[in-house]
Amino acid sequence: MPSLTEWKVPFAFQPRAEDYQYDLDQALSSIVGLHAIIPPDAFSAETLGTERAGNAVVIDEGLVLTIGYLITEAESVWLHLNDGRVVEGHVLGFDFATGFGLVQALGQLDLPPLPLGSSAATKIGDQVVLGGAGGRTRSVASQIIAKQEFAGYWEYLLDEAIFTHPAHPNWGGTGLLSAKGELIGIGSLQLERERDSKAEHVNMIVPIDLLKPIIDDLRRFGRVNKPARPWLGMFATEVDDRVVVIGVSNNGPAARAELKAGDVILGINGDKVTTQSEFYRKLWALGDAGVDVPLTVHHEGVTFDVTVTSTDRAKLLKAPRLH
Repeated sequence: MPSLTEWKVPFAFQPRAEDYQYDLDQALSSIVGLHAIIPPDAFSAETLGTERAGNAVVIDEGLVLTIGYLITEAESVWLHLNDGRVVEGHVLGFDFATGFGLVQALGQLDLPPLPLGSSAATKIGDQVVLGGAGGRTRSVASQIIAKQEFAGYWEYLLDEAIFTHPAHPNWGGTGLLSAKGELIGIGSLQLERERDSKAEHVNMIVPIDLLKPIIDDLRRFGRVNKPARPWLGMFATEVDDRVVVIGVSNNGPAARAELKAGDVILGINGDKVTTQSEFYRKLWALGDAGVDVPLTVHHEGVTFDVTVTSTDRAKLLKAPRLH
């Protein structure tokens, strides 16, 4: 197996053991590297690639938590431990609504699981560690700078995401550790924000409290055991209080309805929409996957109505390989 890329967080940003009231090195030992191989014909291969690397956190005996996009449609997964061992893993499941993914190690990890904390109890200004595989040199001493709604262009919405700064350069699947050394979130994205007329990078973290109601379903069924949300296969963003299509997924419902980049979504089911989050909430309120979605669309001076038949996005994905 190839090893994960060699790099280090700049020393000034690394956490120092004496600054924390828990065993920092032991906590960070529970964060492992993750390397996934995805078939070239997988639905997600074009957008996410066929080889993905990031981090994952041991949360139970042989059970690791990561961010789902690293393991979507993976045919093989490898866990890289800090002592140099490599253990094969099996994708247990992932959840589109939260973005979490679970992997079961197929060999002994011999690592202490990180206890789950409360993301709701965190506050802006809290000193945290965003831990990556490889210990302190791959981790960032960070701070919670915001807790707010996050809407992603891929039909994704969190009511309250956690944002941290300084940013971790290899953020995917990192573990956000509280002042008690408990896991309070999983790293998902790096974003840019404007501050004092300068651009600075921040990380978006999925709060751990979102895992607690769904973890049993993910372990048993590979997904949350309820009907899927309707999915359109549309990439959208906000421009001047308008929801603008910036792309569509090949073979997805929006593509079949001939929606295209540049279309502006003015309304859904007769209701005006001006933000991504409003659009997603109204979409998901229409019913389960498969429901017809009436849209009012504006394109190059023409406004028209179109009905898109939604689907369950999981139907387009390859099932994880069984062992």
